[in-house]
Amino acid sequence: EAGASVLLLRACLALLASPIYLLSFLGMWEPFCRKVFFPFILDKIGAAHDKKSKKHKLELFRNLPDFKGPNGELRLLEIGTGGGSNFQFYPAGCKVTCTDINPNFQESLAKNMKKNQHLQYERFVVAAGEDLGQVPSGSVDAVVCTLVLCSVSSVSGTLREVLRVLRPGGAFYFLEHVAAEHSSWRYFWQQVCFPTWKLVFAGCCLTRELWKNLEEAKFSELKIQHISLAMPWMPIEPHIVGYGVK
Repeated sequence: EAGASVLLLRACLALLASPIYLLSFLGMWEPFCRKVFFPFILDKIGAAHDKKSKKHKLELFRNLPDFKGPNGELRLLEIGTGGGSNFQFYPAGCKVTCTDINPNFQESLAKNMKKNQHLQYERFVVAAGEDLGQVPSGSVDAVVCTLVLCSVSSVSGTLREVLRVLRPGGAFYFLEHVAAEHSSWRYFWQQVCFPTWKLVFAGCCLTRELWKNLEEAKFSELKIQHISLAMPWMPIEPHIVGYGVK
C-alpha cells in the first residue's frame, strides 16, 4: 500500500535529517535557515535552475514591454525577489520594486543590481506575498513571481494581492514548480520528501497544484504551459510557466 510506504520512507528521511528536526524543536533552525542556509543554498540551486529555465524565461518575459502603462513606463513589482536572478530578463528602463519576506539576500541582490544597470530600482519592501499593504492598489503594470508560490502561506491570498496591485490590463508572470502527475513515481517521491523538504527549504511545498489556484483567480486571460525542468536528485521537475492578465 502506497500510503504505508510513504510514511515509512518519510520516517527514514526524518531520521537522516534528525539534527535539523532537533534544531527546529529548539527554535534554532528557522533563524539559521533564514539568515544563512537558505540564501546560500538558493544561490547554488538557483544557479542550476537558472541555467535550465533560461530559455523558458526569455520566452516568458519577451512580451513584458506590451504591458507598459499609458505614460510609456513599465512599473514592475517582483514578489520574492531573492537574489534578483530575474533582473536580466526585464526590459531597459523598467522601474522595479523588489519584495521579499526574507531580507537576507543582500549579497547576491547587490551583485545582480550592479550587473543589471539597465533597470531603475525603486525600492525594496520586506513583505510576504499575501500582505503587500505597502504597495498601492492598481499601481503596477506587471507582477513577477518565480519559485515563490510553493512557499507562501496562502496561494489564493497572494493572488488576490497580485490582482489588487495590478492596474486593469496589467499582467502577472509566473514560473513555479508543481505537483507531479498523481499516478507517477515522481509524485510518490514528492510525498515522501514533503515534510523534511518543507522544513529544510524554508516552507517550500512540493505538492501544490498551482495551476488550479491560477484558474480560480479572477484573471481575464490566462496562459499556462506545463513544462519539465530536469533537476538531478530534486523532486521539483514538473513546472508551470505563463502569465495572466487582470
